[in-house]
Amino acid sequence: MAVIVQRPKGTQDVTPSQVYKWHTVEKIVKDTAEQFGFKEIRIPTFEETGLFVRSVGDTTDVVQKEMYTVSAKGDATFTLRPEGTAGTIRAMLENGVMNEGFPQKVFYILSCFRHEKPQSGRLREFHQFGCEMAGTASPSADADIIALAKSVIDRAGLKNIELNINSIGCPECRKNYHKALKEYFESSKNELCETCLGRLEKNPMRILDCKSPICSEIASKAPVILDYLCDDCKEHFEALQENLTAMDIEFKINPKIVRGLDYYTRTVFEFVTTDIGAQGTVCGGGRYDGLIETLGGQSVPALGFGMGLERLILTMEKQGCEFLMPETCDIYIAAMDKDAQKKCVSLVKALREEGYRAEYDLVGRGLKAQMKYADKIGAKFSMVLGSNELENDSAKLKNMKTGETVDITLGSSFVDCFSNELINLMFATEELL
Repeated sequence: MAVIVQRPKGTQDVTPSQVYKWHTVEKIVKDTAEQFGFKEIRIPTFEETGLFVRSVGDTTDVVQKEMYTVSAKGDATFTLRPEGTAGTIRAMLENGVMNEGFPQKVFYILSCFRHEKPQSGRLREFHQFGCEMAGTASPSADADIIALAKSVIDRAGLKNIELNINSIGCPECRKNYHKALKEYFESSKNELCETCLGRLEKNPMRILDCKSPICSEIASKAPVILDYLCDDCKEHFEALQENLTAMDIEFKINPKIVRGLDYYTRTVFEFVTTDIGAQGTVCGGGRYDGLIETLGGQSVPALGFGMGLERLILTMEKQGCEFLMPETCDIYIAAMDKDAQKKCVSLVKALREEGYRAEYDLVGRGLKAQMKYADKIGAKFSMVLGSNELENDSAKLKNMKTGETVDITLGSSFVDCFSNELINLMFATEELL
């Protein structure tokens, strides 16, 4: 039978058979961020639209083409967050986090929304792990945030991931660079797409990020920002490279990286793979020293990155990386009659109270069907209760993998006895590995 209502285009269901992959990457990113001294922050799914226009930039594809904006009667206009940084900085400012000493380091795992053409590695609702650090202008902070991202990639087991870095300078550097870009693109003005024609006057750097094949080809020969850096930005970029070298982190200088959001300054970086097709950027970030001031705070330097979890999982799958195995049922207790069913309820309750994953029949199956179900859900042990077992206050506990059985009491020491058998199974499994 056909499903009457299907999921929206560009979204993804994560079924129980696949969710263990998400548990794996969520654990990796959370543990790594906390090891680097970052604390979790949680923010609303939607914000006032003006937040993204001011921070992301009104000449970006995100604001011009991709945002989901909604309004309700009597309310202002709201937008589903297209990225995590702007809302996080807003939350840090509004809740006084910036007053607690620098650097402030936070991380998040959240969903984002962009109206793009769905394809492998690109969804309209996607999930992002992000880290933001506020209160330091040091290039060592840039290296540290890159090291955090690389640590996640390494712990996930990914190979052949290339780190590309660039500097897009400060606002002073970019004045001269913008002038050079405008002169360059003026000669090809008639070939630019309509969007880039508007960018030519407001922010010619955005043309470098255009996805149009024609604009991309023209932009490939444009002047590069590295030739226009001021002395301070040159020094900062050189110090970043020295720090990365000291950390044994390999990198490639790619002057074409500008990132797709207007708040970036100086350092920008991407971790890129060719294993998932055109959408090969697994992680991207950089410095955004002017963003906090733009949103009403003091002039505080800051930096961070975002990592798409769908792309991370997709790359792990392509490369055959290991995921944490999903937890399965510890014991399934089958019943042969009503009296045995009552005992099942009692034993399962006692097991669950001690933290074990215990199950019993809830749909009225026969014994044979119950045992098939126990095997299907991956139960480590099974036990059958009938009148003889209840009379003797004892049953046979079966190891579902080996078929071996042991007698186990059904009395007050049942949970302790089961615990010992489960521990023995765990030790035996480790020895086999």
